[in-house]
Amino acid sequence: MSDKTEKVKSAQDKWGNKTLDIGFCIVPSILLRAQQRLGLNPTQLVILIQLLDYWWDRKNKPFPSKRELGSRLGLGPRQVQRYLADLENAGFIQREERYISGKGRSSNKYDLSGLVSKLNELSPEFKEASDMKKLVEQRGGDERLKTHSKNPT
Repeated sequence: MSDKTEKVKSAQDKWGNKTLDIGFCIVPSILLRAQQRLGLNPTQLVILIQLLDYWWDRKNKPFPSKRELGSRLGLGPRQVQRYLADLENAGFIQREERYISGKGRSSNKYDLSGLVSKLNELSPEFKEASDMKKLVEQRGGDERLKTHSKNPT
């Protein structure tokens, strides 16, 4: 069985097929672990996670309406708009106007490349911290840690 198949089976065992049949969303762990570091309040974080739920293909930017996001979160469209503006001002997202031929302006598309860039910038530090934690937890960790800090790889 391939690693990918094992992970799918593990997710099915954990959540159950009925739950996964509704859908699932891929959220990088670093987004959750770095929430404070990124300066995201809980509502901003959950709005980003909601946007991720609509983003399945790198080339197709998500485009949920403010009303739809608000409905999921128990917020009014104006509140959602303010949080989206905050996320845009902080460089996490970029709103792009979207038009449907014959109907005119529609919901915005959301470019999440700013979020991706910010997470990629933090990744080396989080990886190093994870590696250091592993060294500290191993037998002889104190000596390995000293060697690692003198000669980081």
